[in-house]
Amino acid sequence: MKFNAQLKLTPIGIIETPFDDKSAAPRQPGIGKATEAIVRLYPHRNFEQALEGLDGFEKIWLIYLFDRNEGWKPLVRTPCGGETKRPLFTTRSPYRPNPIGISAVDLIDVRGLSLRVANVDLLNGTPILDIKPYLPSADAFPNAKAGWTDEIPRYERIVTITQEAAAVAEQVLRDTGIDILARVKAAIEHEDLGDPALNHPYKRLRAVPTGFELAIKSWRIHFTYDAHASHVTIDDIRSA
Repeated sequence: MKFNAQLKLTPIGIIETPFDDKSAAPRQPGIGKATEAIVRLYPHRNFEQALEGLDGFEKIWLIYLFDRNEGWKPLVRTPCGGETKRPLFTTRSPYRPNPIGISAVDLIDVRGLSLRVANVDLLNGTPILDIKPYLPSADAFPNAKAGWTDEIPRYERIVTITQEAAAVAEQVLRDTGIDILARVKAAIEHEDLGDPALNHPYKRLRAVPTGFELAIKSWRIHFTYDAHASHVTIDDIRSA
């Protein structure tokens, strides 16, 4: 069988999300509250017929193009991998030889050529290449080995937020779709908060004299850690 090395992929639509740059978007779908987005398929391609019955599925796969990423490297740093660089094909890095991504998202409803989805990690305007139903019997293998990620320690911590910080977090969520509480939980899941020299440039997480600071876009989130109670308290959120 002959293979044509020059493949032609035609997007079937785009997605509209609250995330205009990668610093605002979650690193994986499902991190944060049910941030909603709209997949808009292009008209005049008979996609209406192709969508019939899709609303009976709770989750769908979105296959899309990393249209704002260029280049790739065989070894990359990851959010939970520390300073160690990992082989690209063992990671979810968006910088790949063929910049194609997949995300399992919640499907809320289908109206005409518009699909309302939630728990997304795609940037606004990302080209959608294909849509497939998520099948729990075929797509979920919770006991499967996960390579080097199985070796990374996970810390169980209680995360709370003060009333003042919670008010700011709700405003940030409304304005940007960023869930501060969920982002902090994701950032510290694999980190040793007992390390006074903690500085993770990839996560933009570092130790400061009064606790810890996490940078998300232009926001700076300050939190403290009680090691005896494994308790993290988010006490200040401010714009830089």
